[in-house]
Amino acid sequence: MSKASSAIIIGAGVAGLASAIRLSLQGFEVTVFEKNDYPGGKLSDFQLNGYQFDAGPSLFTQPQNIEALFELANEPIAEYFQYKALPIAFKYFYEDGTVINAYTNAEDFANELENKLGADGKKLQAYLAQSKKLYQDVGSIFLNYSLHTISTLFKAPIFKALKTVRLKHLFNTMHALNAKHFSKEQTIQLFNRYATYNGSNPYQAPGILSLIPHLEHNEGTYYPMGGMISITNALYQLALKKGVKFQFNAEVQNIISADKKVKGVLVNEQLHAADMVVSNIDVYFTYKNLLKNEILAKKVLRQERSSSALIFYWGINKEFSELELHNIFFSKNYKAEFEAIFKTKTFYADPTIYINITSKCEPGKQAKSGTENWFVMVNVPANIGQDWEAYRLKYRAVIIEKLNRLLHTSIESFIEAEAVLDPILIDEKTGSYQGSLYGTSSNSKMAAFMRHPNFSKELAGMYFVGGSVHPGGGIPLCLQSAKIMSELVKKNNSKSSVK
Repeated sequence: MSKASSAIIIGAGVAGLASAIRLSLQGFEVTVFEKNDYPGGKLSDFQLNGYQFDAGPSLFTQPQNIEALFELANEPIAEYFQYKALPIAFKYFYEDGTVINAYTNAEDFANELENKLGADGKKLQAYLAQSKKLYQDVGSIFLNYSLHTISTLFKAPIFKALKTVRLKHLFNTMHALNAKHFSKEQTIQLFNRYATYNGSNPYQAPGILSLIPHLEHNEGTYYPMGGMISITNALYQLALKKGVKFQFNAEVQNIISADKKVKGVLVNEQLHAADMVVSNIDVYFTYKNLLKNEILAKKVLRQERSSSALIFYWGINKEFSELELHNIFFSKNYKAEFEAIFKTKTFYADPTIYINITSKCEPGKQAKSGTENWFVMVNVPANIGQDWEAYRLKYRAVIIEKLNRLLHTSIESFIEAEAVLDPILIDEKTGSYQGSLYGTSSNSKMAAFMRHPNFSKELAGMYFVGGSVHPGGGIPLCLQSAKIMSELVKKNNSKSSVK
């Protein structure tokens, strides 16, 4: 490959930043075009009345994905990024008053379920052991290899995966699998929740998703010092160090191609030529708006969209000692909640509430002394034209009522700062079609194989990364998408040099 070979990245989300770093290390001259005036995409932050808020992703697992980038770049990660392990992954609150600390240590977690629920702790340990095996033998294929190239069949440990996976993982729903393994409703609901990690419905998604808990409870849950935005800052600084150029407030209008090969992009009516283009925006928008290919855009929409989110950012003028960094307040009827999200796509009056409070890990830095920064999220349907202004008011009311009841207080009186993010704003700010956080859901058995590949079959030099393509949404998977893409580029360039 010539040193003059150039690559353009569309979007400075976490996958775009990782892609820029990897391609720069391959020798490409890399330019990233970002429509916003900041990097990070969903992984951004803001300040409000003295409170610091991470705007999007709030759970940090698998730090090795970030460490791998710094090792590849031969840069000391400690100078850019630091994190610490957490003893408790999540704290769960149920309507009957039960409170569960989900310890990251499996033995401690098992003891907690035995003491609080009378559950069989050995069943939990067996479940997590199976989750680990599924992740290592099956999940590793989806996360490390393209599922759309023949070479995967020869490189990936397919036979090892076939020996591990069982019919229950493929033909049972996640809920059915969990209900067979656990007897206590609270435990079943707790592990059903992991379907939401890729915007799916546990009553439809396949049992293979039971590999997700492995990340939190076997590998560990972590807190990045400075909040989640420190991940974006670290990747951005590393990209700059490796010569990546950034243009902000620069929305790409078109991807230019000729003779079935990309030629560059159009920004502010100006052509920027490149040997390859990587899209880190929603694959649907890429086809519809940038490639002007309505046929392929409609093909993407054949897959069900993932759930979206409604987030309230609250500056709370009080400290709640009973809360942790990550907190879940479960709905009474979980199945009905998911039917509202995916079937009727309407407001649900008893949503499960997630509260993230980074000031728990850095008192006095993320919020003023004696106060807390609450990131309050409920899962909601993707936007299909619902009245989100009305939904905001409805959800705010039911969230406050539920928290008042379960925390025995009056939350609203402590809210002194507030901002809101709904599916429409998620769409506008991050280019996620309909505000779907993960592109498509994993509610079908073939969902993993139906995700768009990390390359174009129609245009040479066109690649895709991010949550809307393989292997999926979430920080670990987005980082893996960049790795898969860069390895495809390296392989394709090797073929070209041989010719």
